[in-house]
Amino acid sequence: MFKVRETLAKSPIMMREAYCNTLIDMATENENIVVLDADLVSSSGMKPFFRQFPDSAINVGIAEANMIGIAAGLSVVGKIPFAHSFGCFATRKTCDQVMISAAYAKLNVKILGSDPGVTAAYNGGTHMPFEDMGVMRSIPEITLIELTDPVMVMDIIRQVADSYGVHYIRMPRKNVTAVYEDGSSFEIGKGNVLREGKDVTIIASGILVAEALKAAEVLKNDRISARVVDMFTWKPIDTELVEKCAKETKAIVTAENHNIFGGLGSAVSEAVVKTHPVPVEMVGVKDRFGQVGTEDYLREEYGLTAKEIVEAAKRAVSRKKHGLFSL
Repeated sequence: MFKVRETLAKSPIMMREAYCNTLIDMATENENIVVLDADLVSSSGMKPFFRQFPDSAINVGIAEANMIGIAAGLSVVGKIPFAHSFGCFATRKTCDQVMISAAYAKLNVKILGSDPGVTAAYNGGTHMPFEDMGVMRSIPEITLIELTDPVMVMDIIRQVADSYGVHYIRMPRKNVTAVYEDGSSFEIGKGNVLREGKDVTIIASGILVAEALKAAEVLKNDRISARVVDMFTWKPIDTELVEKCAKETKAIVTAENHNIFGGLGSAVSEAVVKTHPVPVEMVGVKDRFGQVGTEDYLREEYGLTAKEIVEAAKRAVSRKKHGLFSL
C-alpha cells in the first residue's frame, strides 16, 4: 500500500543514493546481485557498492552494447545483473543487444537509464533522452518503469530483482519532489490513483507526477475535479485502470518527460481507443531534440509544467462538453 505525502517537497536523499543503498542491502542478502556500469560509477552514485562488493561490480568502460552482452551472459549463469548508463546510451546504443541478447533469449537483465528527458540538463541534447521508453517499448515482453521518488526506488528495485525478465527503468540521478510517504509499497503493472476526481483524469509519470498534483489543485479552484494517476509502469500498462478512468471521467490528459510519440501518451491512447474512446490531450515533448539548460528552464521550454497540464485538462473537458467522443 502507498500513501501520498500531505506536502510536496524535495526528497531528502538523491535517487541514486536510494538506488545504491537498495542494491547494497540486496547484495548483502543475495550473492547473485551484480552491478555493471559504463564508466559512470561516480555519476550513478555506485562507488559505495563498488567498494563493498568489488567481486560483484564491473565497470565495462564506454561500451554500453558490450555491457548488455555481459549482463546477458551473467544471467545465463544465474546472476541478477543491474546495468546502468545515461538513458540515451542505455537504450539507443544497446537496442540490438537488449532485443536479441536479452529479450529474445528470454534472459534476466535489468537496465537502468538515468537522467531521462530534461533531467539531463547541462549534458545537453546528445544526452537528453526523450525517446528511450519509446525505443524500448517496441521490444516484446519487456517491462518499462519510471521511478517517481526515492521511496519508490527502494521498493521497486527489490521487486525487479525478484521478477524474472528484461526490465528497463528510468529515473533522475539527483533530488526530485518526494510524492510518497516512507514505507509505501507498489505493484508493478498497476497505476496509483493519488487523487480522486470526476471531470478529467491526469495520467502522469516521473517528474510530471508532482506537476499533475499541483495542476489538480489549480483546477479545483476553477471548479474542475481532476483525478491524478501515477502510471509508473508504462509496459505492461494498467489497461484496466485506464479504461476505468476513461469511463468515469470521460476525458484524459497524459503528462510525461518524454516525446509524446511512442511514449506514455501513445500507450494510454492505445488502451483507451479499444473500448472507451474519449478526448485525450498529451503534455510532453512535441517531437523535438534536447538542448543545454537548467532543468527549470527546460521544463518551461518544453511545456512540462503544471500550467501546461491545467491548460490541457481544460481543453479535454471542453472537448467532452461539446460532445466529442461522448459516451
